[in-house]
Amino acid sequence: MSGEHLLWHEDNPQLLDRSDTSPYDPHYTYQDAWAAREIFQRRPGGHVDVGSRISFVAGLAAFVPVTFIDLRPLDVAIPGLESRRGSILELPYEDESVESISSLHVAEHIGLGRYGDPLDAQGTRKAAAELQRVLAPAGFLYFSVPVGRPHTAFNAHRVHDPTEVVRFFPSLSLDGFAGVDDAGVFHDRLEPEALGGSEWACGLYRFTRS
Repeated sequence: MSGEHLLWHEDNPQLLDRSDTSPYDPHYTYQDAWAAREIFQRRPGGHVDVGSRISFVAGLAAFVPVTFIDLRPLDVAIPGLESRRGSILELPYEDESVESISSLHVAEHIGLGRYGDPLDAQGTRKAAAELQRVLAPAGFLYFSVPVGRPHTAFNAHRVHDPTEVVRFFPSLSLDGFAGVDDAGVFHDRLEPEALGGSEWACGLYRFTRS
């Protein structure tokens, strides 16, 4: 309208934002809120997160020191947040040494090659075993994966039976379970079986080492 030349990066019409409510992803939105409340309630001296969303760990660092472990370290300066290069299959911690740890919507990708990792059909189970290894006595692990009818959407993710996930952690006790169902509705208290047979639900597991 001004008659000025339009630069290519300014030719960016937005035509789909006129919605009645703000859109959101139910899995990620509810899981991040769930885990943040759980960790805030327990107020650990420090927290380790393995590969979860950057917005989640950045918010968490407002009330607890956070170490973020990922294959791709986070190059950002946020008070209370430290980033370290590492793999969920080989965490840089001694056995039973971490009092509070989370890994949200991560383990279902392991072993599918999506992030340059080698193919491994047991990827989710091996990730779970490593998280179990480092959890300290009386510590808490906050863990989420897609749950429902077991299948693999190669090379994006796996969907696991919600009761089978509990068996991935034989040395830990399930201390609480919440979830997001196929309709995107959050349920604060459930039994894992309640989400069995779903197509794309999210299981939110709180484990502890007795």
